[in-house]
Amino acid sequence: RRADLHGDFHHLITTVVVTWIRQLFLLLVALVLAACAEPSWVPDEVVERSLYATGEPASITLYTVVNNRSGSGAHSALLVNGSHRALFDPAGTFRHPEVPERDDVHFGVTEPVRRVYIDYHARASYDVIEQKILVSPAVAERALAEIQAYGAVPKAQCSVSVTRILQRLPGFESIDVTWFPNQTSEAFGQLAGVATRRITDDDADDNHGVLLIPQGG
Repeated sequence: RRADLHGDFHHLITTVVVTWIRQLFLLLVALVLAACAEPSWVPDEVVERSLYATGEPASITLYTVVNNRSGSGAHSALLVNGSHRALFDPAGTFRHPEVPERDDVHFGVTEPVRRVYIDYHARASYDVIEQKILVSPAVAERALAEIQAYGAVPKAQCSVSVTRILQRLPGFESIDVTWFPNQTSEAFGQLAGVATRRITDDDADDNHGVLLIPQGG
């Protein structure tokens, strides 16, 4: 019986140590990822000057970049159309010379800019899935507020940030927080009224007249 007690005690200690090590590892991973966030800021007057209203019904569009060879999701982003249209491109590399950015939120997203964004991601090895849903003006304004309040997103957390924001919006509570763009897209696609299209490199509009210069290049 003493041997059994000794074995149980040893198992308990081992479990506690393993759990502690796992939690410490996850904490270190989170700290490393958080350290990779790249804040950016432009003055209020620059943002105000750039705001663009489409005049179209309020909507939220989820963009998912998918590797068309492996099928894996590579990126998630949100386009919110309310009193103005803004793009939340968390931990993204997209930059436009005429579009000011604050912590992963791009302002002044005109139709040519939207097409540039799609063309930037759609290429021979990647497709872009566009999923659009109409919402009330109130929900769109809430979404605009949420993307602006979220802050700069660490690398690899695009879907985490997108799903956290969506969960806070009325009508999107069914979407669980996830690290994986494909899971985000699947959950978004279950919402009633979503219009979906897949954009390939052949479909993307490269006649936007804007030369995009890669970072560091």
